[in-house]
Amino acid sequence: MIDLHMHSRYSDDGEYTPSELVEKCERAGVRMMSMTDHNCAKANEEAQRAAKEKGIRYIPGIEIDCTCENINFHVLGYGIDYRDSGFEAVEKNVADQSEQASLERLEKTRASGFSRITEGDMLAVSENSYWKRCWTGEMFAEVLLAMPEYEAHPLLEPYRPGGARSDNPYVNFYWDYYAQGKPCYVQTVYPMMEEIIDTIHQGGGVAVLAHPGVNLKGREFLLEDIMRLGIDGIEAFSSYHSTEQAALFDRAARAHHVFVTCGSDYHGKTKPAIAVGQHGCTVPAEEMEALFGRMCL
Repeated sequence: MIDLHMHSRYSDDGEYTPSELVEKCERAGVRMMSMTDHNCAKANEEAQRAAKEKGIRYIPGIEIDCTCENINFHVLGYGIDYRDSGFEAVEKNVADQSEQASLERLEKTRASGFSRITEGDMLAVSENSYWKRCWTGEMFAEVLLAMPEYEAHPLLEPYRPGGARSDNPYVNFYWDYYAQGKPCYVQTVYPMMEEIIDTIHQGGGVAVLAHPGVNLKGREFLLEDIMRLGIDGIEAFSSYHSTEQAALFDRAARAHHVFVTCGSDYHGKTKPAIAVGQHGCTVPAEEMEALFGRMCL
């Protein structure tokens, strides 16, 4: 089994340490993996060491936020030199904006009907995170759903057990309230996609468009423009994609002569309905291993 998309505590919304994630991969039967934290490459050293001890082939990775046509996208970098200064610059850009953006999210959350949530509540939930003052929509969901005073709040009902959005309650709350265009959205200024593709290439890696079905959302016509920016691959097989979507992006990759990848986007408690190795890839494992083997450390 191969899983090339997962997140550790070096992501602002990840739960486990890199070593803990490697152990989960071993138990799941994963034999080739990549840790792709949001805007941070620091997990790779520990992950690489732990994977080697478990006999798992490891590809250094990262997932970087960027924009194209005023839409936020994620680009995965594989086979990177994770010590390259370009990735430090990516992390610094986000870190420099995160505290103010988090405080603005807090104010918008209060204005949305949750006036009792405090800065102390958010600091408590982010205590063990690498990004201690970066409060994500998922973190707000975790806090609000645990507050007794909001037990019967109508806005939270869909995210409680049995509710329409209860399969992945934290990330669904994020998508519904904190994503681009939603009521509690706060803009973080991300680099243009072409800049991030160049950063990945300069860092010795290949650039892959992550879970395009999530970001394009019916604007698949933009894929043509994105391909012209120098993308090397498409994550056609993702836990977010239906069988039909996976087939669509697989065909698009072949039409543009780029490769396809597969990844679960496992985070832990943030996305409990997603398991390691859950991506539905139909490409034979041997073919994928032959493609990515040269990137393994």
